[in-house]
Amino acid sequence: MRQRLSRYSLIVPLAVAFLAGGQARASSHREAPAISSDPDADNTDVYAWVNPGAHDKLWVIANWIPLEEPSGGPNFHKFSDDVRYEIHLSRGDSLDDVVAYYFRFHTAPVPRVDPADLNAPPGGGKEFFIQLTGALNQTYDVTRIVYGKNGRGDEQVIAKDVPVAPPRIGPRTQQVANALGLAPFTSPVYDDAFAATFVRPLGKNGVNGRVFAGPRDDGFYVDLGGVFDLVNLRPKGVAQDGVAGFNTHSIALEIPTTELTANGQPPGNTPSDDTTIGVWSASSRRKVSILRRDGSKRDEGPWVQVSRLGLPLVNEVIIGYQDKDKYNRTKPKNDVANFGAYFLNPVSVRDAEAVGIYAALGIDPTPFKSGRTDILDVINLKDIPTPGAHSIPLSGTGDVLRVDLATDSAFPNGRPLVPGTNREQGDVTDVLLSLLLTKLQVPISDGVDNNDVTFLNEFPFLALPWQGFDQGHGKPTP
Repeated sequence: MRQRLSRYSLIVPLAVAFLAGGQARASSHREAPAISSDPDADNTDVYAWVNPGAHDKLWVIANWIPLEEPSGGPNFHKFSDDVRYEIHLSRGDSLDDVVAYYFRFHTAPVPRVDPADLNAPPGGGKEFFIQLTGALNQTYDVTRIVYGKNGRGDEQVIAKDVPVAPPRIGPRTQQVANALGLAPFTSPVYDDAFAATFVRPLGKNGVNGRVFAGPRDDGFYVDLGGVFDLVNLRPKGVAQDGVAGFNTHSIALEIPTTELTANGQPPGNTPSDDTTIGVWSASSRRKVSILRRDGSKRDEGPWVQVSRLGLPLVNEVIIGYQDKDKYNRTKPKNDVANFGAYFLNPVSVRDAEAVGIYAALGIDPTPFKSGRTDILDVINLKDIPTPGAHSIPLSGTGDVLRVDLATDSAFPNGRPLVPGTNREQGDVTDVLLSLLLTKLQVPISDGVDNNDVTFLNEFPFLALPWQGFDQGHGKPTP
């Protein structure tokens, strides 16, 4: 017991600023059995926050494909042409969509070239290096759906054939492919200026905002090895950022807030349920997939949701293993009926007791085991940013990231990145673990408090993807 007390005393700092003032991290990478076998459709993070002060823009970043090794070729990670990537937004105490954005990706076909043709120039399907084939020339369409009071959606394509930023393979790829005129390598250098060319307007003259899609640094940071070794947490300086140096695929939206308010007017500066939205992302696949003898595939039938994410760590930490796949198939509006018992009686408390965390901390876990309406109050922003600011009923709780458009965002009111720093605004791994395990009475930390690279000062905020040539996880041989 003395060894346990010593170890856990290192992970409990003397002071942590929770909620609005803390430094944050959290995410759901490979969180459910089924989706871990389908990484192209696996949601990993959702960030959302309003432009501070002006409240005129909402920024949403949704990530997919966890733990991308930068040097993972020759078939580098990309968005799947078979998946419909989705961003959903609700308003007030309803969890029904008021606006949704659907993204469909299209990879250019690669022409077949006779491999015996020694005079054929570089390019086409004869190549070994995928960056010379043209197969990385991917585009996407954006469909915006606005729902009326009758629940019917008005669909409009607000962007078409938008180019996807390519993987950052290495300097020779960038130079050679650029010299050969192979899209999308339209610059000899993969830098911020090149990546910025893939930020494009939505709607005519950008009336619906801006969009970006492509690989970026995974801005999530956490001691994965410690957390998944039965919460074997380590102090800062010893803890390891298990996501450091990995990429992810991001879809970033910049949306005028006047498109999201009920009256189409600016949200103002007075927080309320009426100016609060719920944000979540999802992935869907066609119900039927037919594999032909020639290796091609045909997808048919209605779209079926296979993954979703709103708040960080909900499916990963709150939902039990037996229901994680069910969670990914269901909607936030049904969370109370389907998973309410997990929120009110968090299994993570009993697990933490079983592995000795409460004994090490000298805390009685009994008050944290049941009746946890405090968790629902935090999700629904009851006293955030001020006491009684919101009155969303507990029965209307769902796994959405709520953002009040009328006040500056601070987790759990949104999940902001802090531009020009290597941190999120609020420490969501630490905050959520402390909330679940101790009602914020004792701070719990995983010992990792910053990203391994600085966020950009401007949209799309996440940093450049890591480069495969010299920034992967390989090690020189002795």
